[in-house]
Amino acid sequence: MDEKSLQAAARILNAGGVVILPTDTVYGIAAHPGHPEAIRRIQCIKGRPSDKPIALLAADRQSVVDFGAVFPGAAMRLAETYWPGALTLVLPCRGTTEGFRVPDYEPTRQLLRLCGGVLRVTSANLSGRQPAVSAVETLRGIGLEADLVIDGGISPGGVASTVVRFDEAGAPVILREGAISRAELLGTGSRQ
Repeated sequence: MDEKSLQAAARILNAGGVVILPTDTVYGIAAHPGHPEAIRRIQCIKGRPSDKPIALLAADRQSVVDFGAVFPGAAMRLAETYWPGALTLVLPCRGTTEGFRVPDYEPTRQLLRLCGGVLRVTSANLSGRQPAVSAVETLRGIGLEADLVIDGGISPGGVASTVVRFDEAGAPVILREGAISRAELLGTGSRQ
């Protein structure tokens, strides 16, 4: 993503549009969290149920805190180890829970900073289908419905993130095994 693409994407997102962008894992479809109509539009484009939450990509850990999230002890250890990277942490946030991830791709983090630090982002594919790893794949699926598709080449990871929540004792519970294996995560995040 060049500077011109980033600026164009930020203008669209900040105005309530929808953008498809590359990340370190797979391509994502993004909306600004301050524009509920854009989030509903993502759900409609993907054919995603409205009760299925859309995680947030964040520029850094401070952006997660600024959004209102709290890190249980194991969550902080996992964030310190795997962020930026392919790990989504489901954290307490303003009376509910939210999934957060800091992508390991500087152009995406730069776009996040231009949009206030966080964006709602889910994989850029029809619900239930294989995630797209290139802009061309998104155009074959849902890309024509977005306001902008940024071509960043092939996503280097090619596998969706691993998703972890925390039980009442603060221990990690894997909701989806993805790019980071269960064995690797539980070795790092387990309480000593």
